Amino acid sequence: MKNRSLVSINDYSKEEYLKILDIAEEFEKNPKQKILENFVIATLFFEPSTRTRLSFESAVNQLGGKVIGFTDAASSSVKKGESLRDTIKTVANYSDLIVMRHPLEGSARFASEVSSVPIINAGDGANQHPTQCLLDLYSIRKTQGKLDNLHIAFVGDLKYGRTVHSNVIALTNFNCTFHFVSPGELKLPSAVKRHIKERNLEYYQYTDLNEVIPFVDILYMTRIQRERFSDPVEYEKVKNAYILNGNMLGNCKPNLKVLHPLPRVNEINENVDDMKEAYYFQQARNGVYVRQALMASILGIK
Repeated sequence: MKNRSLVSINDYSKEEYLKILDIAEEFEKNPKQKILENFVIATLFFEPSTRTRLSFESAVNQLGGKVIGFTDAASSSVKKGESLRDTIKTVANYSDLIVMRHPLEGSARFASEVSSVPIINAGDGANQHPTQCLLDLYSIRKTQGKLDNLHIAFVGDLKYGRTVHSNVIALTNFNCTFHFVSPGELKLPSAVKRHIKERNLEYYQYTDLNEVIPFVDILYMTRIQRERFSDPVEYEKVKNAYILNGNMLGNCKPNLKVLHPLPRVNEINENVDDMKEAYYFQQARNGVYVRQALMASILGIK
């Protein structure tokens, strides 16, 4: 993986996913190692972020590296009209690795083609979010003891949810059965379903969340994303489509874990937070270890 960008989860193989997860386990045991002392990581966030940006920066800082970049395109030369190409080519002169989030689908792939240093896609519009996917795989394996032969439900915004797209593609490598719960307007795109069909795996679609809770191993909740809707009326129709309450988990499997890429709005009631099924805050913490593993692998240290 040395010097290889991660733009799509398809860029890495099943064996490479597992290698990163194994290295992340090592970092979880000892996250503070000064192995990036001679490296500069640029974080370019053209779109708002809390967990992704801070977990990357925490990962770098705990490994002794330096972070440069911006958290708002308005504070960069983009505001003056600078092109993405010129921004990437310039920042590549100052860094060993670029982590980028951008609202346009395909922007990360373009950046990887013009950059002289590796690019990590921290989310490109409604397309993909491969590092969230890797930390989700880590969280699933940590809670279930495996990735194979699981029943996994994805709930909410499956059309625009880039974390869902990356996760489904990755999990087709592990013989999972997929359960998709969404309003009709927010179904999983056909292009993502194609990956399931190519592996001859099973998937089912629902509109009622209660149908899937009794038999799934992972319940992956997502936010209905206001920012992806051009029509506010359409957003209002679906914004409260699914709200998970603690009393809905009464007949779930004993190993069930509830995941969420965060931020949440109201799709998981706070009364779930202290239940044994809730794992979303630990899931966010796992992002530091996985991103440490990924950067160390790309920079050729691990």
